[in-house]
Amino acid sequence: MRHDELISKVRERAELPDRGSAERATRAVLSTLAERIPVGLADHLAAQLPAKLAESIRVASPAGSDERRASGERFDLIAFAGRVAWRAGVPEDDAIREAVAVFEVLDAAVAPEEMEKLARVLPSDIRTLLPVARADITEV
Repeated sequence: MRHDELISKVRERAELPDRGSAERATRAVLSTLAERIPVGLADHLAAQLPAKLAESIRVASPAGSDERRASGERFDLIAFAGRVAWRAGVPEDDAIREAVAVFEVLDAAVAPEEMEKLARVLPSDIRTLLPVARADITEV
């Protein structure tokens, strides 16, 4: 899926007023997701996204280090919503609505097996933001 198409779909599904809002929401969700999931999965998702958005989910090495973390930081839906809200500059309720829209579009944009892996690594409360077919997957 191309960048413009992806952003347009997020804008439509989240009922956002303009492309800039949709871009901010998408980047906020992807950046927060990158903090929560293993680096390898983030890299696989990034490889399937438009280059302009892939940078938001790629996890950089800590300053002065060649090491990359193997697993994601542990936090729940409340922290996830707070981080997305802060990054997007919106209230937490809006951040949740926008995250749902981004996950719906992401589900259509990347390979199903990557979305299944994503669902497996997310805690059940964050998994509720995923499309229903993915939200029902149990954690490993």
